[in-house]
Amino acid sequence: MTADDLETIIDELLKRLSFLEFGPPIAHVYNPLIYARKPYSRYCERYGEGPKEAIFLGMNPGPWGMAQTGVPFGDVGLVKGWLGIEDEVDPPPVEHPKRPVRGFQCPRGEVSGQRLWGWARERFGSPSRFFRRFWVGNYCPLVFMEESGRNRTPDKLKKNERTALFEACDDALRKTVQLLHPRYVIGIGNFAFQRAASALADADVGIGCITHPSPANPKANKGWADIIERELEELDLLP
Repeated sequence: MTADDLETIIDELLKRLSFLEFGPPIAHVYNPLIYARKPYSRYCERYGEGPKEAIFLGMNPGPWGMAQTGVPFGDVGLVKGWLGIEDEVDPPPVEHPKRPVRGFQCPRGEVSGQRLWGWARERFGSPSRFFRRFWVGNYCPLVFMEESGRNRTPDKLKKNERTALFEACDDALRKTVQLLHPRYVIGIGNFAFQRAASALADADVGIGCITHPSPANPKANKGWADIIERELEELDLLP
């Protein structure tokens, strides 16, 4: 497989998502796989060669992570400094004033990304050693914001909106698994775990779950790296 195969899956997903509409309380929808496609393509090209032992699956982009850099859990500092990725990001045509897209000039960090990629750097040293075994992606590529600027997660969408969105994202996940042939898909948090379990019910792949690194998760603020080391050891994914 090649990075082009991963991008073909994304292109097919984007076509399906382009027909979807989201009503109030959703006021803005960002799709970094469109306006930040260049750094995402670099991410696929540099690290997407398969097969992979496991796929780490997040929920959807954070406003200060992938929404800025196009890379899942894409804290600017670690995407530039450890993954070695930096490229042009064109802001979405309509921005929320409280959630501007500044790309790699964004002054804010993303804690979830700092924890995830910080752990990978500490544990594996180099990106090549990490990506030789693993891939990191998001189940849903869209960012949903209310009028206030508050983030709204995909599970909180209206039922009819969730149905169409989940069908498209499920299909993209199944194609990614067929492409990368992982032994496990690891949901980062319960939402991603549940979506993976549903989408891949008939697939020959194990489904696991690790604690989400978000600071909104009280458990994650008590030594997240140590917690997931134990969780991954239980899945026999760490020696």
